[in-house]
Parts: sequence; C-alpha cells; structure tokens
Amino acid sequence: MQEFAAIVEQGQAKVVPSSEVLAYTGPGFAWLHVESMEPRLPTDMRGTTLPEIVTSALTATETRPRCDAIDHGAILNLRGTALEIRDDSDWLVSIRLWVQRDRIISFSRTTLGAMPKVRTAFLDGKLADPGDLVSMLAREISLELDPHVAGLSDQLDDCETELETSNHYGLRRVVAQIRSTAISLRRFVAPDRDALDALTSLNFPWLAEEDVLHIREASDRFARMTEELEAVRERAALVHEQLTDLRTELVDQRSLYIAIVAFIFLPLTFITGLLGMNVEGIPFAHHPHAFLGVVLFCIVVGLVVFGWFGVRHWLRR
Repeated sequence: MQEFAAIVEQGQAKVVPSSEVLAYTGPGFAWLHVESMEPRLPTDMRGTTLPEIVTSALTATETRPRCDAIDHGAILNLRGTALEIRDDSDWLVSIRLWVQRDRIISFSRTTLGAMPKVRTAFLDGKLADPGDLVSMLAREISLELDPHVAGLSDQLDDCETELETSNHYGLRRVVAQIRSTAISLRRFVAPDRDALDALTSLNFPWLAEEDVLHIREASDRFARMTEELEAVRERAALVHEQLTDLRTELVDQRSLYIAIVAFIFLPLTFITGLLGMNVEGIPFAHHPHAFLGVVLFCIVVGLVVFGWFGVRHWLRR
C-alpha cells in the first residue's frame, strides 16, 4: 500500500501524515491519494466520517467512469492508462475521487500514468483548489490516452495498405486484435466523457470557470477519441470482411485449378484404363509405335479439354 498526503496553503505545498488530511478544514486544500490492491481503505480512514456510499465507491472492485453529487461533494471515477502495463492486469486504471471544497481523497489499485505529473504540480503549489487538481487530472488522462487511440488508427491504415498487396497473410489476427482493443477502449472512453460532462453541470463553488473550460477541453478530447474508436471498429470490421472475401476467392481459385487438372486427366484415365485391359483385340497391340501413338493421343485430348476451358472463360480470375 502506498499513500501520498499533502496540503496546499497560499501556494505552498507540504507533505503531511494522512490523519491531517482527514481532519483538514481549510483555508487551503488537502489531498490524500491511496494506492492499494486491497479493496478497503487504510485503517486510519475507517473511523472517519466519510459517508458509507463514498467509502463503497472508493473501494469498489468493479467500477466504470461516473460522476455523482453527494451533499456538497462529488464522487468522480475516471479511467486512464497505467504507468506500467503488466501482463496480469488491465492497462486501463480506474481512479476514484471524493472531491470536496477543501479536500480530495482518491483511491486506485495501480499507478495512473498521469499521476506523477499531477503530484509534481501539486507539490510545486500550482494547484490552488480541488478544481485545479480535477481539471489537470482529466486533461492529463486524456493526453495520455490519445496516442494509444491514434496508434490503433495508424495500425489499421497499415493493414489496409497491405490489403492492396499479395502479402496479407496473418492480417486477420492483427485486425481482430485492433478491433478488440478499440471495443475495450470505447467501453471506458465514452463514459469518461459523460462523467466529465456531468461534473461541469454540477456548478460546485470550488469549480472555477477556468477549471470548467479545462474539463470541457478534456471532455471534447474524449468525445473525439470515442468517435475515432467507433471509426476504427467499423473499419476493422470492413477490413475483416475484405480479408474473408479474399480468402474465399483464393480458395475458389485453387479449387478451380484442381478441378481443371482433374477434368483434364479424367478422359485420359479412361483412355489408359480402356487400353490397359488384358484382353485380345486392342488395336495396334503389337505395333512398335503404338505406345507413342497413345501418348500423343492423350496429349491431344488434354489440349482439347484445356482449350475448351479457355473458350468458356473458366480460366479467368
């Protein structure tokens, strides 16, 4: 478990014990951030006067982005990229915040990618109130996530380019992975936008006009990413259909070649089988050039069959 507790007063920040943050009432504002894999608050927080609904929201196992007003505070959940992506965890991290006029309590299971910048700005005294912290956090989360969404679009562009060449083997797996990632991202990017829009509509006194503008900017960025993810998902589905059509066309073409070869050898097999019968009366059975004559006859039959396929235009792609 890791904790970060600090207070900002008159542009000066200082790190304090978490108990001071829990008892803080102004004139500046305090921030307590807890990172723990355990779905419960630290021991020194369990005896506080936090509403039960706030405690449940901060420690919930399954979360999605949301924003709800409770008395004079707000519960805000956001999703952003993790600072370190591990194979055994989701690379989108949930951060839950309980925001009041003079205090913020936040909880996450792993470190958010945007957290170091926000923490540094807080310690430098650049965040004067809860609105500054929330707006910066929303902005940094959207900026961290934007390159990942743009990267999906670029990967899909490369796949579409490879479709124009003959080297499109293995693309189905790549396109499926891109589509799956886009669907997974959209599940949280769109609610992030909705949560921020809900926050700006609550008109809290600690949310200054400049903070609202920054939050709306982040919300617009989330909206654009949502639209781009939808486009990626639809384009990936279209590319997948094209790959399926190409695969079907390739199978049909190969089946046609096999059928042509089989059709050519079908009459030849009949001729050789007929002439190979161990019976008397076969024409030219004792002639010295009979074998050569049969071979030439088979070649002529094969060319006739092949020419008939050409006349019927069955050899065209």
